[in-house]
Amino acid sequence: MNALAFPGWLRRAQPGNDVTLALGVVALLVVLVVPLPTVLLDLGLAISITLSVLVLMTALFLRRPLDFTSFPTLLLLTTLLRLALNVATTRIILTHGAEGPQAAGHVVSAFGGFLMGGDVVVGLIVFAILLVVNFMVITKGSGRIAEVAARFSLDALPGKQMAIDADLSSGLIDEGEARRRRRELEEETGFYGAMDGAAKFVRGDAIAGLIITAINLLGGMAIGVARHGMGFGDAAQTFSLLTVGDGLVSQIPALLVSIAAGIVVTKGNTEGTADQMLVGQLGAGPKPLAIAAGTAGVMALLPGMPMLPFLALAGAAGAAAWAKQKAIDAPAEAAAAPAAAADPPIAETLRIDLLRLELGYGLLSLAAGDAPRLTEQIKGLRRSIAQEMGFVLPSVRIQDNLSLSPDTYAIRVKEIEAGRGRLRPPLVLAIDPAGGVPDLPGERCNEPTFGLPALWIEEAQREDALARGCTVVDAAGVVATHLTEMVRENMAELLSFAETQKLLDDLPAEHRKLVADLVPAMIGVGGIQRVLQALLGERVSIRDLPTILEGIQEASAAGARSVPGIVAIVRARLARQLSDTARGSGTHVPMVTLSADWEVAFTEALVGPPEERQLAMAPSRLGEFMQRVKEVFDSASAAGEHPVLVCSGPIRPHVRAIVERFRPSTAVLAHTEIHPRARIRTVGTI
Repeated sequence: MNALAFPGWLRRAQPGNDVTLALGVVALLVVLVVPLPTVLLDLGLAISITLSVLVLMTALFLRRPLDFTSFPTLLLLTTLLRLALNVATTRIILTHGAEGPQAAGHVVSAFGGFLMGGDVVVGLIVFAILLVVNFMVITKGSGRIAEVAARFSLDALPGKQMAIDADLSSGLIDEGEARRRRRELEEETGFYGAMDGAAKFVRGDAIAGLIITAINLLGGMAIGVARHGMGFGDAAQTFSLLTVGDGLVSQIPALLVSIAAGIVVTKGNTEGTADQMLVGQLGAGPKPLAIAAGTAGVMALLPGMPMLPFLALAGAAGAAAWAKQKAIDAPAEAAAAPAAAADPPIAETLRIDLLRLELGYGLLSLAAGDAPRLTEQIKGLRRSIAQEMGFVLPSVRIQDNLSLSPDTYAIRVKEIEAGRGRLRPPLVLAIDPAGGVPDLPGERCNEPTFGLPALWIEEAQREDALARGCTVVDAAGVVATHLTEMVRENMAELLSFAETQKLLDDLPAEHRKLVADLVPAMIGVGGIQRVLQALLGERVSIRDLPTILEGIQEASAAGARSVPGIVAIVRARLARQLSDTARGSGTHVPMVTLSADWEVAFTEALVGPPEERQLAMAPSRLGEFMQRVKEVFDSASAAGEHPVLVCSGPIRPHVRAIVERFRPSTAVLAHTEIHPRARIRTVGTI
């Protein structure tokens, strides 16, 4: 017959479908009220035993409890299956038990004859032991653990939900991850709550098994004597065999399911299967194994003890302890092996440190001890640079250098010394912001970062120096300040190709299309690196990387190929950021403008093709310009202003190249880089 001829609901009746589950539950309910043939009874008992083994194996190989969320429902169904089979066997035992041991089917007869050895008393004792183990030990303990786990899970629910909301608000996770965590939290709470209730099924199953067994035994003997005229001894022998066989058939699957429930609820939140946890934790160290081996060896030598089993166990545990100890010692021996045994690869000698801080031996305490303030300040420096400038600073390697004086440190950028200074710990450095020497007793010096006059004073004089308006910095702070300035001066060199690629890879998903359109069709990663380095060279933050990439795309579409041409368009895109930085803490952007004469002088001094213009101005004229810049900016600084120099776009890179020689911190902006809505104030003209 064609399969399409069957009704739709019948075609859906296959494992895993809702119709199959519904039919199975209905069949269990039918068994409770309808007599069951012995053939079907044997099939049901076989299914019960096999299913209980399957549940136990699933629990053993479970990696985490939430992977078996159907377990509470399965406990209910298996309990219902065993009770239905118990009712069916009870009906057969009471109605046909007088016909002999085969009356209740082959499974009950096999359990009654084989497992009991034909001895009713032994069978009753074994059944009682199984019942006590299941009811008093496993079921009671599992129920208590499930109850406590459910209570703790509910108590911790608000805190876990607040933690998810906090991670979402701080940007550590996205909305999809937050939804996944909330769903997992709901599943965990529901699972432990369901397990608390399901444990009552197992406990009730054990009680029902005891009651049904008593009914079968007493009721069967009464029916056999009164209705079938059997002798008391024959009735006791026959019905005891059937009753205990039925009890064992039901209690063994119940015991297996109870063990599975205990394994699931005792697993907690640990990851991995039961065998991995047990082996990994019992054999975690050699000492417990060695002590267990010694104990087994002593037991083997006691008088009357069987020597062979204990010696075998002592040997196995001792071998495991020796293997574990060898596994622990192997890495340590490899690390302690002399360097001559294996020459380091040549590539290791070629590797250079992007940033390195070398300390004389008298300063090593700054980076060691219980509270190494220097390392903490370097961590803070890397964090602030990332927030302010938009890229993660490479790690700073700190090492000692015996060739330095004990109180001297050196800062190296790509193995080249960029600065050095002397420290006098535990003295602190007092600096007068006005530029003079503080009127305090101490050791005169020049502050190593900016060369300002300063004074090393005792810690006890700190309050006095602060009262006089001085800035007081300890030795670690002096090094951190110097390192910060060296980083800012050399920031462009520290942005590597790999770091540029990482910045592009870490962009949010909504900007990935922009990167895909830009690289490599319009520009390569190396080209983007040179643009970012040009911005960092003038201390322009690259944190707004999407806007920078949009500017690069605009410049490439307009036909710009040189780095200065691309940078000019990118800087125009960053006009709001540049204007805000130039404004500082004030409300206006203080500006020093370039006069028309100097604009014409610089424009006429540019030679070469448009993409590669070079400045060819007479040295005397350059000297005059530099002198004029110095006078105007010194005058503005005396008035408390920190202005920017503003000129036209074509000459801005060349003016900046001159100004950075003697005033590297002075920003040079083009007119197009001042945002239209920025409030400006002219404080001078060159």
